[in-house]
Amino acid sequence: MPTVLVHESLLAQSRLGDLLLANDLAGIGEHLKAFFAAIPHQWYVNNPIANHEGYYASVFYAFFASLGLDITVEESSNVGRLDMAMRFSGRAYLFEFKLVDDVPDGSALAQIRERGYADRHRAAGGPIHLIGVEFSRRSRTIVAWDLAEA
Repeated sequence: MPTVLVHESLLAQSRLGDLLLANDLAGIGEHLKAFFAAIPHQWYVNNPIANHEGYYASVFYAFFASLGLDITVEESSNVGRLDMAMRFSGRAYLFEFKLVDDVPDGSALAQIRERGYADRHRAAGGPIHLIGVEFSRRSRTIVAWDLAEA
């Protein structure tokens, strides 16, 4: 990998770490939107991967996992599976992902709330952040970054 790309990759990881340390959830959303915008169009041509939520969730997971964070994917509970849970600095970050054609509908955040995914994290006593992320099939990026506290 060329040195310039390695440097850019390390800066992106460092920026994500800084935003996480500051608990700047809106900033993390903007950072991730920029990250998805940088994925080359050619990678989607003749490749149906953009039609699957798992692709977007995997990229998302890899971005956070590259920092060595405490992450659980497909976290099971008595009511279903949350797409991703992350614990950092005494806080829980709960992510649900949805793939929409183009227009976000709020279903990702709604599912976290409706199914009570935060309940299993309450005993830890720290803040719980609910993050609903919706990806667009058409634009291949994040079209909704909905935030709430549990």
